[in-house]
Amino acid sequence: MSNPPTLVFIPGSWHQPTCYEKVIKPLQEQQQLKCVAVALPSTAGNPAATFQDDLNVAQEAISNETSQGRNVVVIAHSYGGMVGNSAIKGFAQSQDATASPTGSVIGLILIASGFTLTGLAFMDPFFGHPPPSWRVNSTTGYAELVTPPRELFYHDLPPEEAEHWVSQLTTQSLKALFEGGEHTYAGWKDVPVWYIGTVEDRGLPVLAQRMQVGMAREMGGRVEHRELQTSHSPFLSQPEATVKIMLEAIEAFTGKSAEPTSAMIGRGDIAVPRVMFWQPLTWFRFGLPLAFGRVIGRGILLFGWGRRLWRSTFG
Repeated sequence: MSNPPTLVFIPGSWHQPTCYEKVIKPLQEQQQLKCVAVALPSTAGNPAATFQDDLNVAQEAISNETSQGRNVVVIAHSYGGMVGNSAIKGFAQSQDATASPTGSVIGLILIASGFTLTGLAFMDPFFGHPPPSWRVNSTTGYAELVTPPRELFYHDLPPEEAEHWVSQLTTQSLKALFEGGEHTYAGWKDVPVWYIGTVEDRGLPVLAQRMQVGMAREMGGRVEHRELQTSHSPFLSQPEATVKIMLEAIEAFTGKSAEPTSAMIGRGDIAVPRVMFWQPLTWFRFGLPLAFGRVIGRGILLFGWGRRLWRSTFG
């Protein structure tokens, strides 16, 4: 692949960038792709770390590449999706990009994550109420896991390997989850997106993932959707299949084919969620959640239109 983009990896809550090592290694060694893994300040043992702190390090990583004329693909997991989406602001390719010596963000790969809405903090869509898997510890300033992390993140890994990754988990600042809405941005509207869904996910149910894909498409997002039969962490349990999807996405973003290697042979079935008229089961598995997501997306668009009309009339 000539002039390949740099891949900027952003981990999720409680996770260090080393969680991506199983996919970064073949991408670097077999595909010669430069990979930059970002360490989020909100997971570095500082309860005062904010979403803006996470955003700053992600944008710095992107800027370091684009300023040298390299294009970037942002890859983000779980909470990291909000950081990745927001970090794209100002880095997407402009119409006069041919005259600019700098690179740009050309694509976004979301893994078991969400589609950020501009102006909303991570917990705003949940009305500030944590899911049952974790709780607020106001004394320490951290989000504390309630569900055993092995079950929440790694249930499809061998026990010893799962325990290793549990031991690598860090703290997660509450501030980054509950504050910072003024810094969030719907970057998925600016670049094409590939979404890797996780069917056996116990952290973000696949039904919610499919609804979000439908919402994003209704709101104008260019979203390609793939699914793997994995836990919340496909880059650990099915790294080969995850790499294969990433390479497909990069090829779509750049229009250039990657070299076929053993790393592209997935260790599981990659599904392309779509409704088949002659397969009624797909109506319920994919059709209903995607359609409901589209309804939500249309509702958000109408709300935004109504708010703008009100401001222009009575402003």
